[in-house]
Amino acid sequence: MHDVSASGIVILAAVSMLAGALNAVAGGGTLLTFPTLVAIGLPPVSANVTNTVALVPGYAGGIAGYRRELDDQSANVRRLVPVAALGALIGATILLVTSTKVFDVIVPVLVAGASILLLVQPALQRRLHATHPVTGEPIDGGHRIAATVSVFVASIYGGYFGGVLGVVLLAALGITMLESLQRLNALKSVLQFTCNGVAVVVFALFGPVQWWFVLVMAPMTLLGGWIGSRNARRLHPNVLRAVVGVYGLGCAAVLALHLR
Repeated sequence: MHDVSASGIVILAAVSMLAGALNAVAGGGTLLTFPTLVAIGLPPVSANVTNTVALVPGYAGGIAGYRRELDDQSANVRRLVPVAALGALIGATILLVTSTKVFDVIVPVLVAGASILLLVQPALQRRLHATHPVTGEPIDGGHRIAATVSVFVASIYGGYFGGVLGVVLLAALGITMLESLQRLNALKSVLQFTCNGVAVVVFALFGPVQWWFVLVMAPMTLLGGWIGSRNARRLHPNVLRAVVGVYGLGCAAVLALHLR
C-alpha cells in the first residue's frame, strides 16, 4: 500500500461516499474519486484501475431500479451486451499494454472532456426527450448497425478510462435508437455495468490495483449510493452536475500541469 496519512484515508472515504451519492443522483462520481487518488499519491494508471474496481458495485443498483423498463428489451440486451464487453476488454487492454506516459498525456483531456459532457448532459437529455417517442418503436437494420458500432466505440472508452461513461453511452444510444429516454437509461445501466465489470476482471488480474484503497472506497460508494437514492428528490441534479463539472475542469488543468 502507498504511504498515505490517516487524514488522506479519511478524505478518500468521504469523497467516495460523496461520489456514490452523486452517481445515484446525477452521475460523474469518477470526477471526484480519480483526482483524489492521484492527489494522495497514486500514479494515474493505478488510480484509474483502482477507481474502476472500487466504483463498480454501485452500478448494479441502477439495473435493479429499471427492471420494468428492461422487461421487453431482451433483444437489445442480447445484441449489445457482448459488444459492450468486447469494447471494454479492448479499452482495458489498451490501457495496460501502452506506456503510462501516454495515459499521463491523455488523462487531462479525458477528464476535461468528461467534465464538459457532464455539464451538457441536461441539454443532451432535453434533446433526447424532444426527439424520442414516449414508447419504443421497432428499429430497422441500419439503426441496429449504428447502435452496435456506437456502443462498441463508447465501450472502448469505458474500458480505457470510464469517466461519465453513462453520459457517453446514453448519447450513443439516443442518437442511434428509437426508444423512450427511460428505456434508453435502463439499457445504458446494463451496458455500463457490463463495461465496468469486464474492466474490473482485467484490472484485477493484470492491473496495478491498490486493494487497500478499494476496501476503503467500495463500501463508502455503496453507502453514498444508498443515501443519494433516498434523498434524490431533495437535491437538484443540475446543480450537482454544474459543481462537479467545474471541479472536473479544474482537476484537468491541475493534472495537465502536474503530469507535464
